[in-house]
Amino acid sequence: MKKAALLFGMVLMAAPAHADLITKHSTSVQLTVDAAASQATRLGSSYSVSGSNVSATLGGLTAPASATAAATMNSGTYTQTTDGSAFSFTETFNQGDAIPSNTTITSGVAPSLPAFGSVTTTAGGVAGSLGGSIDSAGTMSLTAGGAGTSATGQFVSEITIK
Repeated sequence: MKKAALLFGMVLMAAPAHADLITKHSTSVQLTVDAAASQATRLGSSYSVSGSNVSATLGGLTAPASATAAATMNSGTYTQTTDGSAFSFTETFNQGDAIPSNTTITSGVAPSLPAFGSVTTTAGGVAGSLGGSIDSAGTMSLTAGGAGTSATGQFVSEITIK
């Protein structure tokens, strides 16, 4: 019985193996330089008044003359109610942003940044010596650029046995 099992094992080992071997290789390099950006928010006008022991003909905001102008302040008239008594009075006005006449964007370029109350600006990237390559052996070479840049390299090797 042992001899039969040994003989059967030798026959199996001598039989040729049939298998498909598939290999796939892919490479990629991505180089990015950030664009300059600016985010501007136009702030509106506001007015407030508060006090005690004060009589008032209240002021307020005067509507702007056009859609691109900012509202202006209309001053009120205030007098102390009881002479010689304690009083408190606060009047606050914040003039909003007018829209400058040069905000028309042509060819994707703004002629200048608007002078609004809230502006955030980000500088664009500088390519400098930014670069990247991958050879057929999968050897990767990435060179850093200036600020606002990135370099990403990838080598993928896939082996399939069917």
